Amino acid sequence: MTLQSLFPHPIIQGPMAGGCNTSALVAAVSNAGALGSLAGSLLSPDAIRRQVAELRQLTDKPFMLNFFVQNPPKPSAEEVGRAVELLKPVWSSLGWSELALPFKWCEDFSAQFALLLELKPAVASFTFDILSAEQVRQLHDAGIVVIGTATRVDEALAWQNVGADAVIASGTEAGGHRGTFIGDQRDATLDAMALLRAVVAEVTIPVISAGNVMTGADIRERLNLGAAAVQMGTAFLVTDESGIHPAYKQRLLCAGSSPTRLTRAFSGRYARGLVNRFMQQMAEVEDQLPPYPVQNALTGPIRFEAAKRGDTEYMSLWCGTGVGRVRRTGAARLVNALIAEMARP
Repeated sequence: MTLQSLFPHPIIQGPMAGGCNTSALVAAVSNAGALGSLAGSLLSPDAIRRQVAELRQLTDKPFMLNFFVQNPPKPSAEEVGRAVELLKPVWSSLGWSELALPFKWCEDFSAQFALLLELKPAVASFTFDILSAEQVRQLHDAGIVVIGTATRVDEALAWQNVGADAVIASGTEAGGHRGTFIGDQRDATLDAMALLRAVVAEVTIPVISAGNVMTGADIRERLNLGAAAVQMGTAFLVTDESGIHPAYKQRLLCAGSSPTRLTRAFSGRYARGLVNRFMQQMAEVEDQLPPYPVQNALTGPIRFEAAKRGDTEYMSLWCGTGVGRVRRTGAARLVNALIAEMARP
């Protein structure tokens, strides 16, 4: 089974963790002939099982599950205490006398991986780190197509070397978290077009281009440069089926030329989103914050409270540089519009 044989149109809906991509969204995309993607990274195995069951009631077409490759961290009490103190200007402004600490820092990837082998989706993609060749073999034995994420050429080659079937070349314009796993995240500086050209020149596996893909013309341009498909996240964030907070969705719809930037203030890993008060308040200290997933877990209560209040200034408003070109529509209609645009001369 090859990547290209799974879905007729070269469009992958980007997996968006944190409740953004609902079963309805994933199914609508897959039913329209693209590849819908469900982010399992922040979900417990039980929640993944329930959502996949729901998804399979909505579509019999292939879909993709996405995961963060990670090990549970063991931060010291001192490291956590410093991070809580650095966040104090934010949580104290919410009227809190202290910041509630999480019960766990992240989900257990080994448990998620075991469930993945059991659920057997058509495709699985991975980011934040790389699988072993043995893990890729296990996925292949289960009939699962394996896609890695790269922000640098050497990362794409690493995924090819462990046996991945394809690689996502994620440029700096892409919304949400960067998938860098070799070297400093700040050194992965290639934009989507430059990265696509560089990766296509070095690997023999299919390359999927991500970052600032918003129209059918954008897709056609990437295919002409050698991409086998594109992955689009921001474009699907504002669709009718998207599960993001209504205030977040409205901010994206009205973004226009509002700036986005990469920040590690929310999660401890660089991610791109709309600039808001949280980013601005934490800008001077963000280099001192603990790495993902510790910082992500510590800011969880802040983001949850912001959602309760409908306050987008303290939400993580992940999106790519193309946010000014989003269009409000249903997911299937968006796929159909993209296909029509691709066919125009």
